[in-house]
Amino acid sequence: MKTKGALIWEFNKPWTIEEIEIGDPVKDEVKIQMEASGMCHSDHHLVTGDIPMAGFPVLGGHEGAGIVVEVGPGVDHIAVGDHVVLSFIPSCGECPSCQAGLRNLCDLGMYLLTGTAVSDGTHRVHAADGTPVLPMTLLGTFSPYMVVHKSSVVKIDPSIPFEVACLVGCGVTTGYGSAVRSGEVRPGDDVVIVGVGGVGTGALQGALNAGARNVFAVDPVEFKRDNALKFGATHAYPDIFSAMAGVAEVTNGRMAHKTIVTVGELKGEDIDHYMNITAKGGTVVATAVANMASNDVKLNLSMLTLLQKRLQGTIFGGGNPHHDIPSLLAMYKAGRLNLDDMVTRQYKLEQINEGYADMLEGRNIRGVIRYTDADR
Repeated sequence: MKTKGALIWEFNKPWTIEEIEIGDPVKDEVKIQMEASGMCHSDHHLVTGDIPMAGFPVLGGHEGAGIVVEVGPGVDHIAVGDHVVLSFIPSCGECPSCQAGLRNLCDLGMYLLTGTAVSDGTHRVHAADGTPVLPMTLLGTFSPYMVVHKSSVVKIDPSIPFEVACLVGCGVTTGYGSAVRSGEVRPGDDVVIVGVGGVGTGALQGALNAGARNVFAVDPVEFKRDNALKFGATHAYPDIFSAMAGVAEVTNGRMAHKTIVTVGELKGEDIDHYMNITAKGGTVVATAVANMASNDVKLNLSMLTLLQKRLQGTIFGGGNPHHDIPSLLAMYKAGRLNLDDMVTRQYKLEQINEGYADMLEGRNIRGVIRYTDADR
């Protein structure tokens, strides 16, 4: 079918809205009518080249919610009319990683940046001139329609608004899990969160729900610091150095039990600062994405050993998409997770460059693209 999508054809160029052709679902695939897509910083990493796909053009978007309009053979857990969230991490439940409990590290993840369908290795999306298009993480939610593998499709409660449901496809689940799973925040912990955009606000709520005593938010943008305080942070600082002084004063020099790093781009030169704000025996959770070509890290290895600290990487918050997505939405419905106030502004697909400008200027916690009948 012919539809439209937001594409990039080279690095450091704006998104362009163009006609695309979406193929029909084959075995184990599902066609989704998209209703909302989150505008995650990771899609901007496609533009800068920090996350390089296997080629161009690229169809962006990996946080999405919508309605199933068609299913291929072999799909039995999803039906036409179901409301669904798309997990940016596929989770088959059958590979060795999934069987070992590492559902966020499913072996199908090896295809995320290739742009070719899991089902048959072909391209499901093409540009108007027939050029194969590579959808971000095999999704491509910056389009009103998409065809995806069943392992990325999670059925949700139809009463959940699409504009908040889409956030748990990546950002909220990643942040929340960074606190409660990868960071293992426990009652009474003091927690630093560096970067309080969409992912960081998810981490903040996770830390609070896990029983954190103090949550120190660090962000150079005043709007985001103020927002973090509204979400329950106990302290807010504009940079890591003022935060070190503040954390030292509040904790009598013991520093934070857990530090969760959710900045827009992770820099190796900052790792030692994150370790220094963390207590003996504490953990730094590296959630933020770095440039894939970067290998340089500043880290005092002696202090890492002698103070028994841990540097922990994480993807999707260390969670299970098919469990965590409906679980977090159930918490939202029960009033235990604030997603409504995370959506700062909604955009049309044609406003995508405006939305990312707002993100980069610090005007959004999370922008959301909302599709209407005019997009069909």
